[in-house]
Amino acid sequence: MPGTRRTDLVLLLVAVVWGSSYLAAKTATGSAPVLTVLFLRYGISALALVPLARGINRRELKAGLVLGLTQAAVLVLETYGVTHTSAANAGLIISLTLVLTPLFDRRGLPPRFYLAAGLCVVAVGLLMSAHGLHAPGVGDLLMLAAAVVRAGHVALVGRLSTGLRPLQLTTVQTLVGTALFAVPAVPHLPTHASAGTWLQMIYLALFCSVFAFLAQTWAIQRTSASRASLLLGTEPIWAVAIGIGLGDEHLAAPAVLGAALMLTGTTWGQSIERTHRESRPQPVPVT
Repeated sequence: MPGTRRTDLVLLLVAVVWGSSYLAAKTATGSAPVLTVLFLRYGISALALVPLARGINRRELKAGLVLGLTQAAVLVLETYGVTHTSAANAGLIISLTLVLTPLFDRRGLPPRFYLAAGLCVVAVGLLMSAHGLHAPGVGDLLMLAAAVVRAGHVALVGRLSTGLRPLQLTTVQTLVGTALFAVPAVPHLPTHASAGTWLQMIYLALFCSVFAFLAQTWAIQRTSASRASLLLGTEPIWAVAIGIGLGDEHLAAPAVLGAALMLTGTTWGQSIERTHRESRPQPVPVT
């Protein structure tokens, strides 16, 4: 499999895993406060990674601290934002990450790329339209902040992770998140949670955090942040598909159109980004 296709497949797998995280997170937050769930998600991830990550160097520590802070900020803003707004508004606003990431990435992409990204924004709105829209509120502002921070985080991963080892970098990020949420979370640990709740916590930690964060860093090192953002933007499609398959949701006609537009927009955007990247002059090695 060519390198570009392999990288794209990894990013799509990340989108699938993150799409599945909504159902697990919804159940988990029913048994424990949001910050406690985030602490357990980070803590279990750290326990899994620390024994494997040896010899973290100074550059990895420094980059991991920065990325750990931005990553934690995204999760906090997204989680609290969704609890204060509708799924339609939340999905539409967070999808602005697709448009914002190229601005942080500073690659000077052609205007057609923004048309493709805009098509994805419309697609998310259609995917979530069954839940209806409402006037902007606190939750909408939190989701807007999450979209900005998430775009900045993806761009920072591309900028700071060059030449660094994904395992060591991800380990530092999980330790940062664990430390940040420890104090407010410990008094509310779910001592009487069911086995199902703990399984969901473990799934959120090992798949939605360990695998997804490692895979995201590995893939972004081999592509651009803008391209990665478009592929990760297919997340709402997987969320809808998993909701139908495992939950009690139904796929309305607007959602079918939204899924088609999302696939069209991401495919179009990938083609534009790849053509633009390959057409740029490569630096001449210094001899």
